[in-house]
Amino acid sequence: MKTRAQKNNHAWFDIIKKILKFGGAGFALCVLLFAGIFLYYAKDLPRPERLSEVSFANPTKIYDNTGTVLLYEIHGEEKRQFTPLSEISPFLSQAVLAVEDQRFYNHMGVDAKGVARAVLNNIVAPFNNNPAIGGSTISQQLVRSILLTREKTVGRKVRELILTLELERRYAKDEILEFYLNQIPWGQNAYGIGAASELYFQKTPRELSLAESAALAAMIQAPTFYSPYGAHLDALLKRRNIVLGLMASLEFISQEQFQEALRTSFDFQESALPIKAPHFVFDVLETLTEKYGEDFLRERGLTVITSLDWNIQQKAEEAVAAFAERNSLFNANNEALVALDPHTGKVLALVGSKDWFGEPFPERCAPGKTCLFDPKVNVATFSPGRQPGSSFKPFVYAVALGKGYPDSFVVEDALTNFGVWGGKEYIPQNYDGLFRGPVSLRSALAQSLNIPAIKVLLSLSGIEPAVQMAKELGITTLNDASYYGPSLVLGGGEVKLLDMVSAYGVFAAGGKKASPLSIVRVIDKKGRVLEENKNTPIQVLAPEVASAITDILSDNDARAPMFGLHSSLVVPGFNVAVKTGTTQEYKDAWTIGYSENLSAGVWVGNNDNTPMAQAGVMVAAPIWNRFMTEALPLLFKKQTSLAAPE
Repeated sequence: MKTRAQKNNHAWFDIIKKILKFGGAGFALCVLLFAGIFLYYAKDLPRPERLSEVSFANPTKIYDNTGTVLLYEIHGEEKRQFTPLSEISPFLSQAVLAVEDQRFYNHMGVDAKGVARAVLNNIVAPFNNNPAIGGSTISQQLVRSILLTREKTVGRKVRELILTLELERRYAKDEILEFYLNQIPWGQNAYGIGAASELYFQKTPRELSLAESAALAAMIQAPTFYSPYGAHLDALLKRRNIVLGLMASLEFISQEQFQEALRTSFDFQESALPIKAPHFVFDVLETLTEKYGEDFLRERGLTVITSLDWNIQQKAEEAVAAFAERNSLFNANNEALVALDPHTGKVLALVGSKDWFGEPFPERCAPGKTCLFDPKVNVATFSPGRQPGSSFKPFVYAVALGKGYPDSFVVEDALTNFGVWGGKEYIPQNYDGLFRGPVSLRSALAQSLNIPAIKVLLSLSGIEPAVQMAKELGITTLNDASYYGPSLVLGGGEVKLLDMVSAYGVFAAGGKKASPLSIVRVIDKKGRVLEENKNTPIQVLAPEVASAITDILSDNDARAPMFGLHSSLVVPGFNVAVKTGTTQEYKDAWTIGYSENLSAGVWVGNNDNTPMAQAGVMVAAPIWNRFMTEALPLLFKKQTSLAAPE
C-alpha cells in the first residue's frame, strides 16, 4: 500500500510527464511555425550569389527652373572597381569595422550587443561628441542595400534577418567584408573602395594612409552630408578624428599612430563630376537628404525642379569673378552673391564663394579655421552668419516709420557718449569721422550716418522692437534681444546673406514676406509629384512703411553727399533701392538692394574674419552693380515676353 508521500510524488511525476509531453509538442510546433515562416519569406528571396552582380540605381536629377538645364545628377553613371580584400589597406578595413560593426568577426550576422551599444551610444552622443553608430551589422547593411527593398515593414525585416543568416552561412567573413567594401556608395557616383580611393585621393585602396582610411570610413554613414565637396568638410574631419579614436580604443592602432594621424593633413582631389551652381545644388541636396534620405535619392530616380534661373545664375557668377582679383588687392579674398524674386521668394541665383572649384588660400590653411578663402563654405547660407554693418539700419528705421516718425524728423548728428556697454564707454563715430549737426531721418539713412541711427534705435523703447522687426522680415539668426546693445543698428548681430536679401525683398514687395524657396517640385520616376512648393506671401510690414524705406534707399540726391551722384549704387535705366554695410575693422563688406522684381545682395570679406583694407562701397558695390545692370534687363525681357499676347 502506497503512503501519502508516495502518492504525492507519483502525482507530481505525472504532472511533469504531461508538461514535458505538451512542452515537447509546443517546441515542435514552434519549430514547424518558424520553418513555415522561413519558407514563406525565403521562397521569393533573391539568391545571395547576386552579391557579385552589379546593381544599378536610378539617379536623381536636379534641374533649373525650366526643367531643361541639368545642374547635377546624383549617382548617375556609377563608377565601380572591384578590389580584392588582400589589395585593400588594412587601415581601411579596420576603420570601417571600428565605426560600422565592431563585433563583425564575433557574431552570426545579427549582433544583439551591437544593437544595445548603438542605442546607448546614440542616447549619449549629443553630450560627448561621439559619432552616431547604427545597430545594423555589415551583413545586414549588405543585404539591405543589394538584395531587398528599403520598405519599413515587418515582412521586410523578417526577410532581412533570414537572408542575413543565410549569407553568413554561405560565405566566409572576409568574403562578406570584401563584398561590402566593393558595393557601398561613397558619394559622387563612386561605388566601392576602388572608385572612392581613386576619386578622393587618386590612389589605389592599398596605398591609403591611416588618416585617409579613417576619412573614407567616416563618410559611409552619410556620403552626401559628409562629402568633402559640400558645406560640411569640418564635420567630416571631426568624424574622421572620432573614427581614429575608436580604432585606438579597439587597439587596431597604437596611441602613437593615433596621435600622428590626428596631425596628418591631406588634400581631397578636386571633383571631376559636372555640376552647375554647386553651392546652390549642395544646399538643395542637403534639404532633400534630410527629407528623403540618402538611399531614396540614390535609387528612386527623382526629378527635382528648382527655383534657380540659369541665365541669372551665370550673370551672378560672372559678376563675382570679375572683381575677385581686384578685391584681393584690398585683402578681400572671398565673395558671395544671392538673388531672389521678392514676390515669390524663389532663389534665382546663389554664389556661395568666389570660386567653388578653387584652392583654399593661403596654401595648407586649415578649412574652417585659418583660410582667408575657403571655396566649399557657402557664405550665403553659413550659420550663424556674418555681421551686416550698416545694411541692418533699414530695419531700425522701419520700426521708427511704423511708429509715426516722418522721414523729415530731425536728429542731431554730433559726438555722443551712449554710456557703458560691454564694459566700456560707447562713443561711436561716423564712417568719415565727421558730424553734420541736425539731419533728417531721410538724410541719415541715405548717407548711412551712425550717430542718428543709434539715437533712433534707443528712442524705440529699447532694442527689442528692432530685433522683432528683423525677425518678422525674415532674419533667422537673432535671438535674445538683451544680448545686443546699441551697436545692433550698426550690424552688431550676425546674419545670413540669404536672410538679408529676403528681408530686403519685403520692402520690394510692399511689405509682403515670401520666405526663400529653392525646391519647386519633386517628381518620382513614374511621374508622380511627391511635393510641390509655393509661397503664400504674408503681410508683415505696412505698405506705406515699405514704400517709405524704398523711397529713401533709392534717393540718389539724398545719399550723394556721402557717396556722390555717380557711385556704384546707381543702375542706369532702372529704379533701384540699395544700402551698403561695413563692419568694424572692415571685416565684412555688404551691398544689398532691389528693384520691383529682383532683390540681390553681395558679401565680400575673408572666411577667417581677417580685416580688409576697404569698405563695402569699394569692394561689394561694384559686384552688385554689375550683376543688377546685367540681370535686370534679362528679367525685364522675360516678363515682357510672358506678358505679350499670343
